[in-house]
Amino acid sequence: MGRDFGWLWTAFAASTAGTWLALDAFPLIAILVLNSNVSQVSLLTAAGLAVGALIAVPLGPWMEFRRKRPVMVTMDLLRAVVLLSIPAAYALGALTFTHLVLVSIVVAAADITFTAAAGACLKALVRPEDLLRASGRFESTTWTATALGPPTGGAAIGLFGPLTTVVADATSYVLSAFAIRAIAKPEPTPAPRPAARPGPGATFEGWRYILTHSHLRPLFLNTTLVNGLIMATAPLLAVLLLRDLGLTPWQYGLAFGVPCLGGLLGSRLSRPLTARVGKHRVMLVVGTLRVCWPPLLAFVPAGFAGLFYVMLIEFGLITCMGIFNPVFAAHRLEQTPMSHVARTLSAWSVTSKATIAVLTALWGVLATHIGLRPAIGTAGALILLTPLFLTHLPTAATPAGLPDGAPDTGLSDAAVSAGPGEASLTGSVDAESQR
Repeated sequence: MGRDFGWLWTAFAASTAGTWLALDAFPLIAILVLNSNVSQVSLLTAAGLAVGALIAVPLGPWMEFRRKRPVMVTMDLLRAVVLLSIPAAYALGALTFTHLVLVSIVVAAADITFTAAAGACLKALVRPEDLLRASGRFESTTWTATALGPPTGGAAIGLFGPLTTVVADATSYVLSAFAIRAIAKPEPTPAPRPAARPGPGATFEGWRYILTHSHLRPLFLNTTLVNGLIMATAPLLAVLLLRDLGLTPWQYGLAFGVPCLGGLLGSRLSRPLTARVGKHRVMLVVGTLRVCWPPLLAFVPAGFAGLFYVMLIEFGLITCMGIFNPVFAAHRLEQTPMSHVARTLSAWSVTSKATIAVLTALWGVLATHIGLRPAIGTAGALILLTPLFLTHLPTAATPAGLPDGAPDTGLSDAAVSAGPGEASLTGSVDAESQR
């Protein structure tokens, strides 16, 4: 796929490694450094996602008429600067809980903006027939970082303190910015901004495009709810395993680190399976199989049996995700014209982060009223319904273009430029919500 894709992949690998290395860094700093209580830690996670998503809403239309690589470099450097403000404030004795919340908001908004620009860049750098191959490489990188990052980050925190991984994460964004700058292929000139000043309709064009597109609408509803319900139960599962069932932190890390090898396996299987049975069947069958695993987490036994039980379930879930995500990500880009990539991916990412924030807060309240296992089981029951959306996915692929009922922006694919790509391109469950 060429040297330029190699630089894009390098940028992705650097920032993804930093993100997973710093997994749970903000909650750990809040607990260990600022002595925050449980409600404050929950607020830290939810506020960063929700407000960051709200800030990012108008950025999709804004990016559509700008070169994408400068946007990506700017977002990388912005994330690096705000993250480095945390150890700087700590060194000066000025670090506060409010500071952490503000940084989490800026990072979430910058992440959404970067991802939207990145999708347009990826589509421009690789040929349509290579999109699945490229998405598979991103997926493999994601699961490698997921398997190695948290244990390494935990060891670094134990040796050097909770601010260590924040510095490493900031450094990863600087490396990503350098890699993006190294891409040699000229970026086409963006389409001119329409004469009329963009209004609310332009801001919400990404959602309009998704919801009026026969291929994207069912995938949007399915992936948003699946990711939201999985992430909503993550804090509950942590409390269940660590407090109620007595697993040690290293056992907890092992339970979720080793199964990530299934993601590597799945990403390797996605291309041959798609070639053999087709994208539609892979997304329908594997998209159904992946939601059969989460309901079983409500029945985790105690002791080492529980550890292996969780590892088995997570391995099955992550293997299915490793197959599904590259196929879904490639299909999403194929079905989106260059004139709508930034707005579409921005709307998708904003919705995903907002949904995770809302469901995480709701399931926290639900667990306090009905208990941890019933709350996890309720999420599992609901997630079993999500494959119904995939049954509405059209079997015949159609070229990317405006769907029926979508407003004409006056832009053609040939008139619109493209740029590079990053972490959420694979469609994986979002790590930013756990930073």
